[in-house]
Amino acid sequence: MNALKAYMAREKVTQRQLAAQIDCTQGLIHQWVSGLRKIAAEKVIAVSFATGWQVTPHQLRPDIYPNPTDGLPAGKEPGEAA
Repeated sequence: MNALKAYMAREKVTQRQLAAQIDCTQGLIHQWVSGLRKIAAEKVIAVSFATGWQVTPHQLRPDIYPNPTDGLPAGKEPGEAA
């Protein structure tokens, strides 16, 4: 199970709710959580922000954010809630 899917299950966030927060379609969220498509580079930070940084850019796209703290706001630790 990927980090985004686990977050959504744990926090009871629907695909539709997340899609509304980051201005995309529910279908695109479905593709991300089912592994059919990678999260677009320009959406990674928005998704992390929408999760309160509980899902980090590194977890979403380690190919772009190779270090666990890459893309996080200053002073924020991986998995630390907003």
